[in-house]
Amino acid sequence: MILYTISPVNLMRTLTMALDLAVDGINLHQKRVAIMCGYISEKMGLKPQDEQALLSAALMHDIGAASFSDERKRLANPHYLGRPMEIFVHAENGYILLKDSEPFSSIAETVRHHHDKWSGGNPSGLSGDQIPLHSRIIHLTDRVDINIDKNKQILSCRDDMKKMVKANQGRIFDPMVTDVFLECADKESFWLDLNIPDYVNTFQSRMNLGGAPYTMKDLLKIAELFATLIDRMSRYTATHSRSVSGVAVFLAKLSGFSDSELELMKVAGLLHDLGKLSIPNTILEKPGPLDADELLTIRQHTFFTYRILSQIEQMDTVAAWAAWHHETLDGLGYPFRLNANDLTLGARIMAVADIFVALTENRPYRKKLSQDVVERIMRDMVKNRKIAANIVDNLLSNYKLAEEIVLSQENWTQPPTIMEV
Repeated sequence: MILYTISPVNLMRTLTMALDLAVDGINLHQKRVAIMCGYISEKMGLKPQDEQALLSAALMHDIGAASFSDERKRLANPHYLGRPMEIFVHAENGYILLKDSEPFSSIAETVRHHHDKWSGGNPSGLSGDQIPLHSRIIHLTDRVDINIDKNKQILSCRDDMKKMVKANQGRIFDPMVTDVFLECADKESFWLDLNIPDYVNTFQSRMNLGGAPYTMKDLLKIAELFATLIDRMSRYTATHSRSVSGVAVFLAKLSGFSDSELELMKVAGLLHDLGKLSIPNTILEKPGPLDADELLTIRQHTFFTYRILSQIEQMDTVAAWAAWHHETLDGLGYPFRLNANDLTLGARIMAVADIFVALTENRPYRKKLSQDVVERIMRDMVKNRKIAANIVDNLLSNYKLAEEIVLSQENWTQPPTIMEV
């Protein structure tokens, strides 16, 4: 069994990049919340394992809104009122996503209650000390970060934030957590760590909790969680990541990949569109042609996928296979303009798998295409030196088997969101 020694905090910090990318007004929000939680944890003297759980939850606390760009914008607005219970929707969605997903199931309850008010009136029915301590800490730090005026010098916001927290002590916020926060907030370093250019390095050095062995089974569960987030963004691609993963593994097996390489290919397939979390749902679901700016926005996703995955220890191969699926043999693809000399067999397989699945699934602007049309399009792409002839030959020689992989995913059901329950 292959073990991957990956820092738990670094893994979640890296994956959190996907949740923070290009979200209007909330960029880096979860990391800043985690930094504040770290200060509070240190002052409270939490045990290392409790601190790790708190930081993990802080880095993932808004995961329930990751698939919905409008919801993320609303959460970023400190003046957003909405319906009284609306703020709890993404927290419940996060719980639903995490509760059965190792290694994150242990933080699911914390995420579920991270907007519960100390005085009660919450959908959970909890109040006061009944609310998990970690949820109470995240609730306070979340509200602080959302209310900081990002257009002002960070230290000039300190007094206003302290007044806001103090005014809500015992009503919105836990009185004890409030006292600890106010003590931490007296330090200029508390605020400057939120806003310095290399704050990520500062955060890592302060929160380094060591490595942990992850099996491929662990990595697959993480990849499946994020595949759910990606595919949930559009009803037209509800199973796209899993279909691409399945077809890519099928083609890799035909190409002679080893069992361990097939497992890595499965992970890469599940995460190949990770960068799409940065794209507004309105673009992904647009029924007509995209304009020039929208096309450029779409093209960002593979770059973000690569930059996110390449930060995780021992994931260089997965990053390349996942993120180079829009590179072409003639060097005119994107985002790195790689050519036939640069593209590995794994990356070539992923490109073919992604194209095949895209052509054989429904999209906002068209229905799935027939076999004759798919074969003609893919043969033309081979002639134009876009994709590899040998991989396309393998695929088209086994068309029905590959199509069955895509069709089999249509019966897969995603975890429901609270809106659907």
